[in-house]
Amino acid sequence: MSPAVAASTMGDSGSNLPRSSSAQTFRAPFLSPASRPSSSLWSPPSYPSQLVLNHPHSPAASSSALPHLLPKTKPPLPSTRIAAPLSDSEKPWLNGKEPRATLSYWITVVCMLIGVGLAAVLCWRGVADVVMLDQSKLCLVLNENFDGGDLDESVWSRDVELGGFGNGEFQMTTTSSDNLFIKNSQLYIHPTLSSDTISNILDGGNYTLEGCTTDNSTACSTSSSASRGTVINPVMSARINTKGKKSIKYGKVEIKAKMPRGDWLWPAIWMLPEEEKYGTWPASGEIDILEARGNRPSYPAQGSNFVRSFSLKRSSFDEGFHVYGLEWDAKFMRFYTDTRVNAMLNLHITGKKRSFWDRGGFPETAQNGSAKVVVTNPWANSGPSAPFDQPFYLIVDLAAGGTSGWFPDNKGNKPWYDGSLTAMRDFARAQDKWAATWPESVEDRSFRIDYIKMWEVCH
Repeated sequence: MSPAVAASTMGDSGSNLPRSSSAQTFRAPFLSPASRPSSSLWSPPSYPSQLVLNHPHSPAASSSALPHLLPKTKPPLPSTRIAAPLSDSEKPWLNGKEPRATLSYWITVVCMLIGVGLAAVLCWRGVADVVMLDQSKLCLVLNENFDGGDLDESVWSRDVELGGFGNGEFQMTTTSSDNLFIKNSQLYIHPTLSSDTISNILDGGNYTLEGCTTDNSTACSTSSSASRGTVINPVMSARINTKGKKSIKYGKVEIKAKMPRGDWLWPAIWMLPEEEKYGTWPASGEIDILEARGNRPSYPAQGSNFVRSFSLKRSSFDEGFHVYGLEWDAKFMRFYTDTRVNAMLNLHITGKKRSFWDRGGFPETAQNGSAKVVVTNPWANSGPSAPFDQPFYLIVDLAAGGTSGWFPDNKGNKPWYDGSLTAMRDFARAQDKWAATWPESVEDRSFRIDYIKMWEVCH
């Protein structure tokens, strides 16, 4: 029987067999969906109920269809809001404050008032304890504006020598106008290289300093020898002073100056006593108003952004003029830069340490070669401000290098050691390096002084 006849006969007989079963007898069960007939004879395969629920496109997966499968939630908590505002009768704390609360309030107020009062007393005492000079009692001793074409010999004298001035300095100070001159009402101390005017500074040269002002012949002439390790001072500079002409005992000094730029340059303004009343240096004292270094701020031992203990954070002292000052009395010394508010040092000789000898902590004995000697107080029979109780004169100079420790060993590629017998020669041999840091500009290389003023407490 053909398939068509068979289908007709089965339909006529009223058989209970499903029509789809007859279709499944003619199709393989593994046919792909695309090859399945679109006839109503085909039905999709059945799945377990759980798989249908989890299918993303199944309508049975909706919450409305199966509410028993959703997670259970807790009922909301009861509201904590007050149903109606409280009446005054329901606020007993409005009827009066507790005694302890009132006491606490007044204790706090009293403590605050006491604190404010103590702060005011401390501020007043801090201002009142600052010892200051009475400016109305100062008499002008020197007002140097450098208006003339040359130094005023009634005020200034030159120090001309090449002996190192006790610090092992590497420059010689000269009378040359190349090293000291006045320009635009400013004093210039200008360092130059000795090799520019003297031949053979390292070997085979002899030099005698013209106009030498010291009686020490060894500080007036020198020679260079590679075998002996000697050298002619590699730098020329200048140094001036007011000794025997202008000095003060207690008073004030102000200098407006611009620092030089260049490695190992050492500008200074300082004071020494007119007479060595208590013995040779340093027993009779020294007052350093200004000392600086020409090395750039990156120099690890305080470069041109430092002047003694005062520093600039965003610039250096070679970039412009600043005022450097000293106020000096029998009871105190104060050093400042630009303004008296920026005091660097304030000495009060009071309390247990009533003298500079006590403050210095000097030992009772010292080693002098193989012998031990007793250290005596040279100021024992003097007042508490000794040795700073006598007239001092002013010195202005520009040094280069030295072996006193102002330039510490092993800092900033220092080309010499202080303890070396050939320190100056080692410095001279490194001239190509340090001279390259010296500006060509006279304005930037020179130590420039705009004015110097000195006052003394009127008698």
